[in-house]
Amino acid sequence: MQAPPSKSYTHRAILAAGYSSGALVHDPLVSADTRATMAAVDRFGGDVDVGDGTVDVTGFGGRPEVPADVIDCENSGTTMRLVAACAALADGSTVLTGDRSLRSRPQGPLLDAIEQLGGRAESTRANGQAPLVVSGPVDGGTVSIPGDVSSQFVSALLMAGAVTEEGVEVELETQLKSAPYVDITIEVLSAFGVDATHTEDGFAVAGGQSYEATDGEYHVPGDFSSISYLLSAGALAAAEDDELVVTSAFPSAQGDTRIVDVLERMGADVDWDRENGQLTVRRSELSGVEVDVGDTPDLLPTIAAVGAAADGDTRIVDCEHVRYKETDRVSAMAEELEKMGASVTEEHDVLTVHGGETELAGATVDGRGDHRIVMALAVAGLVADGTTTIRGAEHVDVSFPDFFDALYGLGADVRHEERTLGE
Repeated sequence: MQAPPSKSYTHRAILAAGYSSGALVHDPLVSADTRATMAAVDRFGGDVDVGDGTVDVTGFGGRPEVPADVIDCENSGTTMRLVAACAALADGSTVLTGDRSLRSRPQGPLLDAIEQLGGRAESTRANGQAPLVVSGPVDGGTVSIPGDVSSQFVSALLMAGAVTEEGVEVELETQLKSAPYVDITIEVLSAFGVDATHTEDGFAVAGGQSYEATDGEYHVPGDFSSISYLLSAGALAAAEDDELVVTSAFPSAQGDTRIVDVLERMGADVDWDRENGQLTVRRSELSGVEVDVGDTPDLLPTIAAVGAAADGDTRIVDCEHVRYKETDRVSAMAEELEKMGASVTEEHDVLTVHGGETELAGATVDGRGDHRIVMALAVAGLVADGTTTIRGAEHVDVSFPDFFDALYGLGADVRHEERTLGE
């Protein structure tokens, strides 16, 4: 099974190409979320042409125009945060909004950071949530923000800061959560000729830099958040004496590569050929472990689902920030797995799945409008006794549009709206 392209890298590559004079992005993830970022680049004066396996971006050269209309970020928190900082470079005001879920997510630290840089940034409801109005232009400077809400604030400031006059230095007031995502940003910036660095107190990017991709092209790697569902499916449900091979699984800065280590610690038979980008997994007897998701929040739904099928307790710690995603993923996984017969203990910063006390059974569950909840519940459904019906399954379009086709192709019995996939 070919791993889908990385959503995190695609967002950053599309916007980096927008900051440049233009670039051809190969192997992008074209999904609901990344289309929102493409649309934002268009609004800022660029042009995005989606081809067969490529996205051809004509950029705005580091000087975004004031959009003629509102920028709708749909359900994409990454889009809203990266684009809000970009909007602070425009000589005028930009209005950003999104769907109901996105309008409930925290943006206050980024708004405050933009004001520290001399711009104006307001929540129309004065609650730190979208709709947002951002006015510039900013020239750069030093900002102080918390690190325990979202690493996307840091990524947004670094991407915008490179084309300011003074550059931007980000001082963190608290420990940074989801730190590998900033490393992804720095990796993409480097591929576009922009230098950003770690500092003693946070991060910094010099001003006056120009975005330019090597040979005008960028290749998006495979997505380990999506790979986590495929690997888990193989470890739980591969046929006896068979194996699942996931391709395009090359090493990168993605924190979610930790899923390989997590499954190995649980007892999964996994081999990773890093040079050729191939992960091979076989059906295994799994045991619960403790996993810290401070840097890998997107893995919580996957680990919780696997833990429900493992022997013993799977304890997922340092997960408070996972409550501020498309939905409260901690409560969502606890409540939906309980519908399937799982024994779960939910605390504010800890989720414990008691696999030894669980007999998973098919049930009707709610994906909560969250692509990661849907896919994790589908993994649990592979080993539950009976049929599992997932409401809102269409939301996989956010990051893995072909997810259910992939499961069907691997041999799962999957039906969608009374139609068997493949018919």
